[in-house]
Amino acid sequence: MPGRECYHCKQWIEDGEEHDCWTTTEAALTQELPDDLRDAWERLRETAVAFGDQRIYASHKSIMFSRQSCYFFVRPKRNFLELCVFLGRTLKAPQVRRSDRASRSKVYHIIHIRHRDEVEAPITDWLREAYELSDVLTPKGKVRAKSKNKPKARRILP
Repeated sequence: MPGRECYHCKQWIEDGEEHDCWTTTEAALTQELPDDLRDAWERLRETAVAFGDQRIYASHKSIMFSRQSCYFFVRPKRNFLELCVFLGRTLKAPQVRRSDRASRSKVYHIIHIRHRDEVEAPITDWLREAYELSDVLTPKGKVRAKSKNKPKARRILP
C-alpha cells in the first residue's frame, strides 16, 4: 500500500491517513518520569504558575512557558529535567551548565534538575526574572534595524 515514513517519529503513514507526531501533552511528556523527577516537575510548574498569567503548552519534546514569547521551557529526560531559561544577562553560577546568546537581547541558560529540592533560590529567582523580563525583551512589533551603511543621497545635476 502506498505511504511514507514520518521523518520525525519513523512511523509508517498510509496515504490519506492523518498524522501529527508533533502534537503532544504535558502528561505524555512526564508520564514515565521517576518519582524524584515528577516531584521536581510539579514544583517547577507550581512555581511558574504562581508568577501570573501565561501560556503553558507542550511542543514536540518540551513543555513551554510563555507570555508573549517563551521565557523558559523544560525538556523531560530520563535522568534529569533540562531547564532552558531566557534572561537579558549571562549567569555565572554552578547550576548553569551552558549559556549562549539566543538573540541580541536574550541569553539562554541550560540547567539540569534532578530533585525537587533543587527547585529553590536561585533557580526560582531566575525563573521570576525571566517571567518579568519576557515582555520587555520581546519586541512588540518587529522593526528592522537601521543599516549603518546608508546609501548616500544622489545629487541630480540640472
